[in-house]
Amino acid sequence: MAIDLGLPMAAHVKGKRSAVTCALKCANACARGVCNTSSNSYFRDIVNAKLSRRAALGLGVVGAAGVVLAPAVTSGAPALAATAPEGTFGFTPIDPVPYTTDSFVVPEGFDWAPILRWGDPLFDDSPAFDATNQTPEAQARQFGYNVDYTDIIRTSDTTAILFVNHEYTNETIMFPADQLANDLDRVRGVGLKAHGLSVVELTRTDITAPWEPVVGAPLNRRFLDDTEYVMTGPAAGSPLLRTDADPSGTRVLGTFGNCAGGTTPWGTILSGEENFNGYFRSAGTSAAEERYGLADEETQRGWEHLDPRFDARTPGYENEVNRFGWIVEIDPTDPTSTPRKHTMLGRLKHEGANVIIADNGRAVAYSGDDERFDYLYKFVSRDSFVEGDRAHNMTLLEDGSLYVARFSGNSPAGEIDGSGELPSDGAFDGTGEWLPLVVDNASVVPGMSTDEVLVHTRLAADAVGATKMDRPEDVEPNPATGRVYVACTNNSNRGVDGNDPADEVNPRTENRDGHVIEIAEDGGDQTSTTFAWNLLLVAGDPSTNTTTYFSGFPMNEVSPISCPDNLAFDSQGNLWISTDGAPSTIGYNDGLFRVTLEGPDRGRVEQFLSVPAEAETCGPVVHDDEWHVFVSVQHPGEDGTYEQPTSTFPDSMKTAPLAAAGGAELSIPRPTTVQVFPLPGTVPVPTATPTATEAPTPSQTPTASATATQSVTPTRTTVPTPSETAVATATGTATASAPAATTTSAGAAQAGSGGTTGSNGDELPFTGSDPTATLLAGAGAILTGGVAWWASRRRKNGGAEEESAGEE
Repeated sequence: MAIDLGLPMAAHVKGKRSAVTCALKCANACARGVCNTSSNSYFRDIVNAKLSRRAALGLGVVGAAGVVLAPAVTSGAPALAATAPEGTFGFTPIDPVPYTTDSFVVPEGFDWAPILRWGDPLFDDSPAFDATNQTPEAQARQFGYNVDYTDIIRTSDTTAILFVNHEYTNETIMFPADQLANDLDRVRGVGLKAHGLSVVELTRTDITAPWEPVVGAPLNRRFLDDTEYVMTGPAAGSPLLRTDADPSGTRVLGTFGNCAGGTTPWGTILSGEENFNGYFRSAGTSAAEERYGLADEETQRGWEHLDPRFDARTPGYENEVNRFGWIVEIDPTDPTSTPRKHTMLGRLKHEGANVIIADNGRAVAYSGDDERFDYLYKFVSRDSFVEGDRAHNMTLLEDGSLYVARFSGNSPAGEIDGSGELPSDGAFDGTGEWLPLVVDNASVVPGMSTDEVLVHTRLAADAVGATKMDRPEDVEPNPATGRVYVACTNNSNRGVDGNDPADEVNPRTENRDGHVIEIAEDGGDQTSTTFAWNLLLVAGDPSTNTTTYFSGFPMNEVSPISCPDNLAFDSQGNLWISTDGAPSTIGYNDGLFRVTLEGPDRGRVEQFLSVPAEAETCGPVVHDDEWHVFVSVQHPGEDGTYEQPTSTFPDSMKTAPLAAAGGAELSIPRPTTVQVFPLPGTVPVPTATPTATEAPTPSQTPTASATATQSVTPTRTTVPTPSETAVATATGTATASAPAATTTSAGAAQAGSGGTTGSNGDELPFTGSDPTATLLAGAGAILTGGVAWWASRRRKNGGAEEESAGEE
């Protein structure tokens, strides 16, 4: 039978939200009702945390010299000297781009270029990309499909390692209609190989030039459906993880639904297995199956027809689905290493995980369970981080304690009515506690063993009374302050049809725009079991929605933003937010935004870029020392078909480095990892406020309810003062009218590459990735030249790092 999406969400999505995304990415989760039917209270209730400089350094210079420091990729010429821009990285915010526009838009003075596209070759034996005749064998040797979490780990001025997740596939725009109808083995096989992970070496001529992939480089690797992963932690070997193919319960093939992630202080990559349930058919009758959204029905991709392990009704494979939903750790510097799945971080729909080292040396990882009314988690390692001992540090996520968050608001209940109106104290804020699920590898949940808690983590969190949240996605600790930021994308079911009502940290009924939470662990201790919180921003378009809030910053001076998803930080401690879903709520394409966190401009939102039609912005990386920014563009043109594409990104807009490898002549959309860089000789001058052009109005665009008119004048949120912590300086901006953005639409000629750059070596890049990742070499040679390169970048930027141990 032909692949039939069915699109059960077509009658339920609002505005421009695509039912295709609901089907292929989330397995129509919203059509199934709320998985969490427990009676727990809701996410209601930040101070500050001291950031150990060990958390920003991870591997010391001396220790790193004994690990790996040689550049993985060699360049034919030495790096050229570059002139650093004067002042802090700045830009003119772009105007929001209507969702009907198929273009990639960057600020004036910047340009963009593709790095890698779906189907690009990675190995010497990779075939040319032929979308008319794509095969599983070819796809296994090529760059995968929908790109998500991304990191660019610089190993020298001219070499780097790229890591990318491939979250899911859009078969309806990948294959001709005839293949979808009559060649299902090809469609399913290619889709299977297009999932997973990629590691690719990059090179450039100098620090002003764009990066390019190195085909056939030693570190290049695809992690596929048949890649073996080792289970670690207390649940490894549990009867709940055993199958006929793996009676030990310790070895798993493949990783799927990989969404966001993080780069650890010891230089490995963490990847979150998110919507794994959509790949499996099961009986769907047990409490655990229902809680994880598993059902007895044909899956969208039909992989159960290729491999019986994707049908959990198959005798001997009942537990196969339990082997997914974990945090995966891979070593991008060792192509022979075996990746691992860490049971100690719990099984859920992990958006990702990000690690910071506490003052006492413990590794602390934060993770969100990306589903409506699900929870926020924290892991604290049993053992301590040892600077320079990479082998030891790679075991830190195997043993320790797992917690789930419960929040309380500090406003009278009557002031939180779902309208989004600010309470009388002028802020949404409160306190919270971390409820233990497992302490020192032992369950503390009555009636559940340790492996039951870790395999059925949602049920355990229900039992202890965790707070339900509005789709907690990326969770990132700020390396400049230690505060933790949580992106809650949206929850249109909040307070609707008998679902749980609004509370102070989820203050809007039918929350379609989302919000961002700021958490500060008590006493500046990341291992604390109590914390304070506040809402940094309540998203939306202030020109049409009065329920927005930006920590007291004037609402008429921000870029409209909706559906926050992935988070990152620059070296100044500014927050960067990528979005997923803005077309359906505010009528603009998704984009990347910078948010000031400190000083008088706290809460200011400035849009840096906009992605093409029907695309999502993923995996932001900010190397502001070079004025370079990277994003991965997922599912461009998702509502089209192979024969009638609704986007032609990127091939009709820019020439990719591997353009000769095939596919460009077809003008079909291709998920792509993109870099943005300043034009030569340009130092952009930031301006005050973007000018919003009128966007096409999505159907049922949200408007403020009659009760939403704010009776309380927004006040500036007081940022809790970090104890013994240096506060990041807010980025200054000059007031001026915003000039037009640089727009590249279909058919536009490619602009020049290169640009002015600076180096800021004493502030290594913080991108949701470990700053010490720049110390990692690719080839594994132990050379002191890499240390000299890294140290020279620090000296050029005027200062030495404080010496202390810590984490991202």
